[in-house]
Order: sequence, then structure tokens, then C-alpha cells
Amino acid sequence: MFPSKTYAVRREALRNKIGSGLILIPGNEASPNNYPNNAYYFRQDSTFRYYFGLNTPSLAGVIDADSGEEALYGDDLTIEDIIWTGPQPTLREEAAKAGVAETHPLAGLAERIARAIALGRRVHYLPPYRGETKLRLSALLGIAPAMLHDYKSVELMMAVAEMREKKSAEEVEALERAFRIGYEMHTTAMRMCRPGVVEREIAGAIEGVAKSRGQGVSFPSIVSQHGETLHNLNADGVLEEGRLLLCDAGGESLEGYCSDHTRTYPVSGRFTQKQKDVYNIVLAAHDRVAEIVKPHMMYTEIHNAACTVLAEGLIGLGLLRGTASDAVASGAMTMLMPHGLGHGMGMDVHDCEAMGERSFDFSPIADRAAQSGTCIYRAAWRIEPGTVMTDEPGLYFIPALIDKCRAEGKYKGIVDYEALDAYRDFGGIRIEDDLLVTESGCRMLGDRKIPVTVGELEAVVGR
Repeated sequence: MFPSKTYAVRREALRNKIGSGLILIPGNEASPNNYPNNAYYFRQDSTFRYYFGLNTPSLAGVIDADSGEEALYGDDLTIEDIIWTGPQPTLREEAAKAGVAETHPLAGLAERIARAIALGRRVHYLPPYRGETKLRLSALLGIAPAMLHDYKSVELMMAVAEMREKKSAEEVEALERAFRIGYEMHTTAMRMCRPGVVEREIAGAIEGVAKSRGQGVSFPSIVSQHGETLHNLNADGVLEEGRLLLCDAGGESLEGYCSDHTRTYPVSGRFTQKQKDVYNIVLAAHDRVAEIVKPHMMYTEIHNAACTVLAEGLIGLGLLRGTASDAVASGAMTMLMPHGLGHGMGMDVHDCEAMGERSFDFSPIADRAAQSGTCIYRAAWRIEPGTVMTDEPGLYFIPALIDKCRAEGKYKGIVDYEALDAYRDFGGIRIEDDLLVTESGCRMLGDRKIPVTVGELEAVVGR
């Protein structure tokens, strides 16, 4: 945890942004794996942890935006619990670490919320993403689970996103610690990469690194020779000579801050000329982003700049015709890079997307989202000092998508589909690092560089 003052200052800032009503921030509960007492590794809700700091299940925080009153709700362990867990801090002791003086049993939360509702007060909550939280909020608020999104607090969503968007110095230090975990994960994967190794052997080894050095992985590791499948979690393949291995992985620091990097390299330890040509196109786009990012840029501007570099390279290979600007304007690049250039990162590897981006349709509040300009709505994202974003261009040769576009007659005169036939078994390449936006530009997080050039990778892979 950070010092208690950090959380107290954050809560006060949030209260001032909201102005009135009751702010309800539930933490996560332990989630059973296959029976109630055998749970998945616990992962706290990031917003709860941001404002209250505690990594303990079954807590809820309440902030009265009118009076300034703050309270934590939860239950102390019984002797029956302690038999299994050993002695644990009391709720009051835990609350003191977060700078909260008032504590109550969890059962008292229902009465507190009911009293606020009876007085006609607004209860602010974020759209829930876990089933347990949906059921708890439904019971507390008297709202059917399917209707919870309709009554979410847009004001709270934007206030939280605005605060979490800009990282403080102590947050950046935590992100740097997460980078060091990620560095060890990726260099371990590179050293293990050689023909005959099963993908899951590498995935297991690097996830062990994350668990031994921090809180664990920041997302399920992607370790696959089928890099053209964007989120390929199947790690059953046996590494083969001549193939490319894509490793997209990151770790979480003990404070819950994330890293997220991707490297793609040859199983044999040496790129073929064809692989090298495509790889260097992606690397050029990756490096171009790191050169141009500066405060107040729109995310879409950065994305299009990366796509333009990719298009220029593909024209050079004879896979596209015409100009790079025409290729980008036509949408042809979405066939070869179907994802966005990057995403916000912090306490979540896709920061704040529990309440944004793909969580629901932003169109009813598009104007408010544009005014906020945070990472939860990338179409209107403005990059500001303190923003952390990933820089992850890629090129993917996805036969099914190429065939679909070809059959629909898309991108005629721009895409040379016959030339693309020679790349149907190529796979995919992604290169990813994490950028911190500064007052004058940006810098990559980390005190060193994960090997990334052709020469650097060939010097490490399989050694």
C-alpha cells in the first residue's frame, strides 16, 4: 500500500468532483473455483483499491459527498475462520492503513443505503462487471441485475477515469516495478524458445516469474505460434523450426500496477528474410509512435500515424498499391491490424475498461465522454501528462478475414490479394511497450529495454 494520506487525498478529490449524494465503491469478493472454499487467486477491484488501498475480499467503501463522512464495511474473522487462515488484522486495523476511521459490519451497509434512498439521495455506483457484485448491488439498491447499467453514475465513471488517467510519481514507481517483472518474464521466454518446446512450458514459466516477483500476471499470457489470432490463449503447440512465436505478457506489482509487453521472434533463433521484412515494418511503426506522442494529442491521430507507417511498408513489399494515406482512409489496414494501436494502462492492464470501451454503448453520453477525454472511450481519448498507454502496432495475416474481404470486393485497387496468398501461413507480429506521457513528450517505462530489434532478439532467443 501507499501511505494512508494518498488514499485520503484521492477520496477527498473524488468527493469534490461528485459534489452530492452517496458514493458506493464495493470491493471484490472471493470467487469460487470449483467449490466455495477453493477460490481463484483473489484480485481486488481496482477502483476500490485506488481509493481504499486494501487487498482484502468482501469489503465496501462509502463516501458521503455532502458531509465528507467515510466508512468501510466488512466483517472481522471468527475463530472458525482463523483456524483456516491464521490471525488476520481487524477491519479497524485495516481501515487505519487507508486513513478511514469509521468501520461497520457488512450487514450495516444495507441499512445505510436504504436510509439514503428513503431520503431521496442519489447513490453513485460504477457499472459492475462481476456476477457477485451485480447481485450485491441489486440487493442493496432494489434494482434488477439486468437494469443496473441503466442507473449507473456517469458522473462517477468520468470522475474516477479522470483521476486514474493521470499517474502520480508513486504510481509511476509502481509501474516501473511492474516493468521489471515483465522484463524478466519476456527474457525468460526468449531464452526458452527453441524447436520442440511446448508453448505452455513457456507460458507456465513466465507466469511463475510473475507470481514469484509480484502479484501475478496482469492478464492471461498469450504464447503462441499463431500470432495472427489476437488473443490466442491456446498454448498446446509444439514450437517448430521456421515459425514465429508471439509472446504477449505482463505482471502486476505488489501494489496492483501492471505491465504489458509483446515480442515476436523466430523459433529457430534467426529470422528469415521474409519475416525480417515484415518485422521491421512493425518495428518502424512502434518506434514512430514513441517519437511523436506528446501531450494533448488525440489517440486517433496516434493510431493513424502508426497505420500510415505500416501501410508504407506494405506498399514496399508489394502487398498494397497506391498511397499509404489512401490505404488508411479506405479502411484496408483494419484487415491487417484489426485492433487499436494501444490502450490505457495502470491498475488494470486495460485501464478503466471495466466501466468503458466495450462495456456498453457510449453513444448516449458521447459528448460527456469527449469532454472527459479519458481512456475509457478511445474514440475521444486525449493524451495528457501522466497518461500511460501501450504502443502495440502489429501485422496479422488472418486467412479467414482476408478471404472475407476478398469475397466482398473490399479494397479493390489497394490490396493485392494475389500477393497476399504467399503470406497465408505467415502468422502475425506484434511489438508492444508501455509509454508514459510527460510534459514535453513521452518515454518508455522501464530502466532498460526488452530486446526488440532483429539483432537484439537473435542474440538472445534460444541461447
